[in-house]
Amino acid sequence: MLPIAIGCDDAAIEMKNQLVEFLKQKGIAVIDYSCDQHPEPTVYPDIAVDVAQAIKAGKHERGILICGTGIGMSITANKVPGIRAAQCHDAYSAQRARKSNNAQIISLGARVIGLELAKNIVENWLDSEFDGKSSGPKVDKISYYEQKMQQN
Repeated sequence: MLPIAIGCDDAAIEMKNQLVEFLKQKGIAVIDYSCDQHPEPTVYPDIAVDVAQAIKAGKHERGILICGTGIGMSITANKVPGIRAAQCHDAYSAQRARKSNNAQIISLGARVIGLELAKNIVENWLDSEFDGKSSGPKVDKISYYEQKMQQN
């Protein structure tokens, strides 16, 4: 398994650090793209794009983005063609993000959920795999519209 990409802004450094430790304890390698890894000030859109592009380039299969609400990271990551990022604040949504939508990225809100819930969400998402049989045509349709919109 390729290392998981993780990235956060200044609102989520503490949660990110604890999730990195959680993942490492599970034997999962992590590459950190967060704001505290850059020598210059970096805002969440830069981090979200860095993670999404690294996934698109094949450096990672999955990524976790964390900001205050998870909203901005998700919106920004979804601007990278071929990326499906889902904001998740409960375990069921995390499972469905992967099983139904083949989301390569989840985004979390450090000001919205606590650490134990974040761990549970990450664990459920990592334990889920895409169900290409029933959901494949729907994800294919998402890709179709994405490509169509890029042509306009």
